[in-house]
Amino acid sequence: MPTNKYTLLLAALLLLPFQQSHAAYNIGPDDVLRISVYGYEDLRTETRVSADGQITFPLIGKVPVNGKSNMELEEIIAVRLIKGGFIHDAQVSVTVLEHVSQQVSVLGYVKNPGRYPLDSNSSIVDLIAMAGGIDELGDNKGIVTRTVNGKPQRQELDLRTYLEDEGSSAPFKMHKDDVVYIPKAPQFYIYGEVQQPGGYRIEPNISVAKALPIGGGLTLRGTENGIVIKRKNKDGVLEEVDVGLNDPVLKDDVIYVGERWF
Repeated sequence: MPTNKYTLLLAALLLLPFQQSHAAYNIGPDDVLRISVYGYEDLRTETRVSADGQITFPLIGKVPVNGKSNMELEEIIAVRLIKGGFIHDAQVSVTVLEHVSQQVSVLGYVKNPGRYPLDSNSSIVDLIAMAGGIDELGDNKGIVTRTVNGKPQRQELDLRTYLEDEGSSAPFKMHKDDVVYIPKAPQFYIYGEVQQPGGYRIEPNISVAKALPIGGGLTLRGTENGIVIKRKNKDGVLEEVDVGLNDPVLKDDVIYVGERWF
């Protein structure tokens, strides 16, 4: 089957490697931090942020960290060390080891569903990449559920929008506690005298004729004159429909290729 634009975009989501954003994390309760001061190994500290958003650091005591970025916290600790007269030129490094306070759930047809850390620039594409990309049965749309003013809101996104014409669409930014769900892609089914019977995802503008090679093509006994298509009616019951080779394949269509009569 010839490669089309949709196929390339899907492949991008399937294979998209995760590249860690350089944007700073917003630190919050229960996050685990590693803090070090260049040249002072005895000050190296690993600590968990308290429920009220504070840590305790040697020499300077309690430090409010809730909502601060890595860089902001580095500066705060350095200034307090310098002003306290402990270190003349403090060079502080803050690393988030466990980012518990700001996470997003990625569920459904992704390779590694679960909860993932969120930074200030994380987009829906970033989170899907963290989850290993979309599974081969996953759809090209994502459903984002988030809570706004105490009420859940649901938004369906066409992921192709954020991959086509790079830079023309603003990234869809993720928020704390968002849930991203990738549903199963719409499928059709092909049986009978084809090489590879089974279920397959529906790609844009796929016709009955284009569906046949997806199923591996006809067997030596198969014939296009023996094609029968069953489609769900409004009650969800499969019934035979009159469809030509150039007509589109719809979700849950069942294509049956009959045997040639010699």
